[in-house]
Amino acid sequence: MRAPFLYRAYTVLSMILLPFLARSAVNKLRRAGLPAYRAHERLGNATEARPEETLIWFHAASVGESLSVLALIARMGAALPSAHFLITTGTATSAALVAQRMPPRCTHQFAPLDAPGPLKRFLRHWRPDAGLFVESELWPQMLRRTRATGAGMALINARLSERSIKAWRKRPQLAAYVLDVFDLILTQNDAMAEAMVQMHAPAPHVARGRNLKSFAGPLPQDEDLLFEARAALGHRPVWIAASTHQGEEQTVLQAHQILRETHPDLVLILAPRHPDRSTEVAGLITKTGMQYTCRSNGDLPRAEVYLADTLGELGTWYAMGKIVFLGGSLRPIGGHNPFEVAQAGGIVLSGQHVSNFAETFAAMETAGAAWLVADASDLATHVDRLLCDDHSRAKAVAASLRFSQGETGKLDVIAQRLIKALDLT
Repeated sequence: MRAPFLYRAYTVLSMILLPFLARSAVNKLRRAGLPAYRAHERLGNATEARPEETLIWFHAASVGESLSVLALIARMGAALPSAHFLITTGTATSAALVAQRMPPRCTHQFAPLDAPGPLKRFLRHWRPDAGLFVESELWPQMLRRTRATGAGMALINARLSERSIKAWRKRPQLAAYVLDVFDLILTQNDAMAEAMVQMHAPAPHVARGRNLKSFAGPLPQDEDLLFEARAALGHRPVWIAASTHQGEEQTVLQAHQILRETHPDLVLILAPRHPDRSTEVAGLITKTGMQYTCRSNGDLPRAEVYLADTLGELGTWYAMGKIVFLGGSLRPIGGHNPFEVAQAGGIVLSGQHVSNFAETFAAMETAGAAWLVADASDLATHVDRLLCDDHSRAKAVAASLRFSQGETGKLDVIAQRLIKALDLT
């Protein structure tokens, strides 16, 4: 298939802009505390040796996408005991979290920029036998140049926003040229499978898969921190608001104030999605008149609100209580991963903007493991019911665990399907 004009123009533009894009990407990682040699991985400069055995490359954008494939890598690794795996991401946060949970025989590198120089260096060094791209990682040059090496390729957990789908449909020749590289496209749902075909993906290669985030496994817990935090709480009841975004903390804090009228000892563990908003969120708590303690200061949960403003500790907070409100859902953000809560034996409360996990929330609601709320009053009503009714709370916890356990047995099927499609046997 001949490269369409838009692809050729994009390639030329990437070469022109590369000095500026490279400076921005490297500086961003340096500001996050990465050493220069790691930051230069964005330019395709490898910092690890390539293993001699089969190398399977997974590319994900950031935290959620990268963590979602770790269990899949572990299953593929068990089926292919001599294979090695390369994981590339673009952010410092994803690199730190992947490093904590990486399966055996894995290496992490920062993804090369989508330009000829970085990609040539990257592919010349790593020579992947297969490339698996997660969710919406449709970088045109990365895909076409990887295919040119002869590597098998798959798009997994495919999910594009309506805006992205419309943009690709306006460029049918470019879409067909990019999507033609894949031997297999596994989408999160039937609607996305249909959308991929309408975007000129090869129909025989498109199939509905599963949401890989359901297989990610429980988040890690710090047992020492958990012991100290529980000791600090004593017998006080607790609920958690996790992954909240700007404009959502006010609603959560209002709900907490309502709840404290009937539960005066209640503690809220508030974990914003982006810990760098800590000062902003602390100011919102102060405005309510409630007292708070702060994890980044080394504090334990002793006041009305505990500001959990750190990365990588959400699993510990989920273990502190059974009632969890998930943010990114009171505003049109799309919601966050309810599987992580379910795997911890928690009950999920969420706002109604959950397009990223629509099928999951629908199934969890049906199972009695999740509820969607509209506002602070609604949120307070649901938390109050779960705090007061031991039977309802235990029933919902059991439903949540059953739901998460029912998903885990399906991962081996996906792993074997990918191994066969990519000729990795």
